[in-house]
Parts: sequence; C-alpha cells; structure tokens
Amino acid sequence: MNILNIGILAHVDAGKTSLTERLLFETGVIGRLGSVDDGSTQTDTGDIERRRGITIRTAVASFTLDDLRVNVVDTPGHADFVAEVERALTVLDGAVLVLSAVEGVQPHTRVLMKSLRRLRLPTLIFVNKIDRAGARERELLADIRRRLSPHCVALNTVRGLGGPAATTRPVASVEEASEMLAERDDGLLRLLVDGKTPDVQQVRAALARQCADGVAYPVLFGSALTGQGVGDLLDGIGLLPATRRSSEGGTHRDVRASVFAIERAPSGEKVAYVRMRAGVLRAREQLTFHRGGHRGGHRSGHEYTGRLTSLTVVGSPRQRQAVAGDIVKVRGVPGIRVGDHLGARGPAGQAHFPPPGLETVVRARVPGQEPRLHAALLALAEQDPLIATRTLAGGDTSVLLYGEVQKEVIGETLARDFGVEADFEPSRPVYFERPAGTGEAVEEIQRRGPNPFMATVGLRVEPAAPGSGVTYVMEVDAGSLPAAFHRAIEESVRSALHAGPHGWPVTDVTVRLTRTGYSAPETVAADFRGRTPLVLSEALRLAGTTVYEPCHRFEAEVPLEAFGPVTGKLAVLGGVLRDTRRHDDTWVLAGQIPAAAVHEAEQRLPGLTHGEGVWWSEPSGDRPAR
Repeated sequence: MNILNIGILAHVDAGKTSLTERLLFETGVIGRLGSVDDGSTQTDTGDIERRRGITIRTAVASFTLDDLRVNVVDTPGHADFVAEVERALTVLDGAVLVLSAVEGVQPHTRVLMKSLRRLRLPTLIFVNKIDRAGARERELLADIRRRLSPHCVALNTVRGLGGPAATTRPVASVEEASEMLAERDDGLLRLLVDGKTPDVQQVRAALARQCADGVAYPVLFGSALTGQGVGDLLDGIGLLPATRRSSEGGTHRDVRASVFAIERAPSGEKVAYVRMRAGVLRAREQLTFHRGGHRGGHRSGHEYTGRLTSLTVVGSPRQRQAVAGDIVKVRGVPGIRVGDHLGARGPAGQAHFPPPGLETVVRARVPGQEPRLHAALLALAEQDPLIATRTLAGGDTSVLLYGEVQKEVIGETLARDFGVEADFEPSRPVYFERPAGTGEAVEEIQRRGPNPFMATVGLRVEPAAPGSGVTYVMEVDAGSLPAAFHRAIEESVRSALHAGPHGWPVTDVTVRLTRTGYSAPETVAADFRGRTPLVLSEALRLAGTTVYEPCHRFEAEVPLEAFGPVTGKLAVLGGVLRDTRRHDDTWVLAGQIPAAAVHEAEQRLPGLTHGEGVWWSEPSGDRPAR
C-alpha cells in the first residue's frame, strides 16, 4: 500500500474543515457529515474550537482510495496559529489549498502559498463554495494565476455557478493546459511545435510530474457543502507523490522520525504524533530522542531515552509497527515535546516557522492560584514549544505568543482544562540583552557579614557570536569541587541569565568559571545556588549589556497608488526598505522592520491599500532597541 500525507490549508472561513468532513464522508470513513456551525466536526474536537468555529490544533484523519492510504492533516487557518500550519508542512507529502469562490484570493491565502512555493510542496488548489451567491470562476482563475502562481491548471469547470444547483464537469479541452505545461516539458513542446495535440494521458502525466516538483498547481472547483467537485478532488489527489510503504530492511536503530503535535488523553497522559521517515518503529523498544533549537532566548540541545508503551498507526490501528510514511500516535514518553526527533534530522526537523514576537504577563485572578497557573502554563508549553514561559522579577509569569486571538484561546484553555481564571496584561514585544564588553567578579567565603554563603565563586562574562546562545566554560580544575557543587553553579548561571540587568534574557554570552572554593563540611549546594546569581549580576554590571529588539525581514505587495502612503507608514514604524520592484500593477517592497511594529504594519496595510495589500515577514536579525 502507498501512503500520502496531505495538509488542508486555507484562509480562515474558506471551508477547509468542512472539506475535510466531506472527504471523510465521501470515502466512507464517517456516516454523517459534521458541521462547523453546530460543532460536530471530526477534526475540531476541542470545546474552544467548536464554539469559535476555527481550527486551533493540528488534527489528523485518514481515508483510503484503492491501494492509497491518505492521512489528512487539518491545520489552523487563523494567522495567530501560523506556527501550527508551518509545523504541519514539514511532515507533509502534499497540500490542498482551499479558496472561497466568493471571497477569492485573500491575504492569508497568499502567505500560505508563499510557504508552499518556498518548500516546493506539491499542491492542489480547491475553489470551494461554488454554490454560494457571488461565486466566480473565470475571473477568479485569472486572479489565482496573477496572485498565487501563473502555472495553475484548471481541471474542471462549473455549470449553474452561484446557486445550489451548481455542478462541475471536466475541462473539455487540454490545449490550454498543454501550452502551459510545455514550458517545462520538452516532450509536450515537441508535439505542439509539430502541430500535434497531446492526448489526455500525456497531459496528465506531465501535470503529475510538474505537480510533484512543486512548479505546477492543478485547480479544481467544487463545494464541500453539496459535494460537487469533491470527486474531482479525490481523483486529483492521485497527482500527488505518495510513499511506498515497506517494512523491509529497517530496524529501530535506523528510525528517522519527527514529533509534530502533542495532545493529552482524557487520563492526562501525553500522546505524541510522529511522522516516520525511515526504519521500523515498535512499542517497548528503547529509543533515543534528540532535541535542539532555541527556547526562551537560549540555545538548547540534548538527548534523552524513552520506551514507548504503545503506538497506533493512523488509518491502520491493527498494525503493530510503523514504517516510512506512517503517521503514528505514541504513548509512554512523558518528556516528549513537539520538535523532538529520532535519528538524523530530516525535512521534518527543519523549522520554518518564526518564534513568537510578543510577550504578555499572566496573573491568576484568584489569589493563591499562582503555583497552579504556572504549572498549567508549563503544561501548555509542552504541547507547543513556541509558547515559552518565564518567571519575572516579583514572581509574575510571562508567556510568549503570536497574537491576541492566541491569548484569548490560552485564557479559555486555562479555565476549561486547569480550572484557573487568568488575567493578561497588554502584549509587549520581546527583547533580549547582549554583553557590551567583558566583566569579572569574585565573592569569597564569608563567615560573617550580610552575605553568609559558605562558597567562593568567580565568574567572567564575555560577548559571544550572534546566534550562539549561552556558553558555559570551566576554567578551574573539575576536581576543585564535588560534582554536585559544579552542577549547582552551572544551573544557577543558566537560570540567572533569563533576566539580565534590564530584565530581559541575556544571550550570545560566554560565562567562564574562574574561581571556586568551599569549606567542608559546612558548605552545601545551596550556598553555590545563592552566591552564583549575585556574582553573575556583578559581572554583567561591569561588562554592561545592550538591549536589542528582534527584527523581521518583510515583503509587502501593494497597488501602485499605495506606494507613497505605505512607504511613509513603514518609515514611521522604523522600517528600512532594502528593495522595491514593480510587477505589472503592484509594487513589491522588501526590507527590515522591528518585530514590535509588525502587528501594526499588518493592521494598517489593508486601510492604506483598500484591502489589496499583502504582508509577509519572518524573523531576521536584530538591532539595538531605541
């Protein structure tokens, strides 16, 4: 059997969750269609998702077409949950990008398409809601080619457009498709030059090759509500490249796999979704997991071992082992997190999503629930590694996030799942500190005075290369202290760097342990945990730190007449233009802007461009904060 993992992506309200329901219904997986409006869909299982009518967490469903098992990953459509979308893209073989035949190409549609094109992910475009008043076909297809990609090939057409009786039928002529595909297919080009017309099979084969290469995009019209065109979509799924499922020649030592989603079972047990790339995965085998990347402003990376208590292959629950192509639900590894991987890091280990650029302080509404709130936030951060938490001076807890809708969802989740009512302060941008120079401090053992820690600690801080994170170096003999004392010093250093002299995490720093001392048997590890932060604070004061603001690289597509207003607003927000290009009736503006200004730039762009502007940005560098 072949396996195909596809994602359903769309601007919010384009109908992707309804389309997923229709696909499951048409293939016999479910006997009744669910509805977003009444909260009965298969993939939006959370109470908040059902009530708001939006997808928040990635969900996986499965159906079978002949000898092809299709795993469908239904992803969020709201921009605040773009990290979920980007994370899902790393485990997919292909995608279905859903548009509304009424609203057409919307701003977030273009952002998604930019990601799909960058990854060269094979993609079908499904134009939904052909039965709705105001639906368009010809002019919308032209808009798709202009705004998304010129290499879009329509495979069906619509009769009775814009009414409940709208139906689809295959495109009668292959001439237009042949000419478009011939640009990248020498065989088709020769036929056309010789005055011959390619047959349907030749055109479909060329389309399949170019679709697999991520350079051509089949377009299908239909309606998830009535089912029209969904059969055409199921047929079009055959154009996407599948993985041949085989268990030959692999063991658990050859496993390459990535964790892309976490959920909690009703019992509270952690369940992880894993995409298999190679090898064979079975329950009860000892496995080594790898973790890397940045968290809370610091570079991290380590290995840990775990033994799966059970695994369930999505779409084939009776299978006792998982192989390349499978999506698996695994249990039994309490410390597992999104982004962890088994074996060598593959495509699924390449993070394409930006880190959160906002921070909000969260406080328990009911006095005395602060510990419960902090534990709940840590649990949420395990499910989404981009929701990082940190404890501020005074005991408050902050959360990193993407936008205001995400903040609202976190608040509702805290109340529903953890019984904690929380209040959020207005969001602020995330900053960080780097040492401006070198500073060194030493504190000796004192038996009297205001600092009675029975420990000697000397530390020197130095600037390190941008992006290097935190480096800890021992310049003393490892035997100068018991191992527990060394461990206490290093842990205290890393913990103290989460809040520098200006209150922000300190990064890109090398901390050297230059001096140690203790007095047996009076000294205990707590003496080093108490003294180390004081010494580090003094060393940072002497070195000095500079606060930096993260920046984004941006691209904005705007109408010609909006060039002046948009560039003026970008300048006010601190943006710097690096490049301007004119494409037909639009300007493409590229440059750098402070992360703190991205949200306002996105909000102002529609008004400055009469709804025609499109914004895209990603983290790229930093600069000293103003």
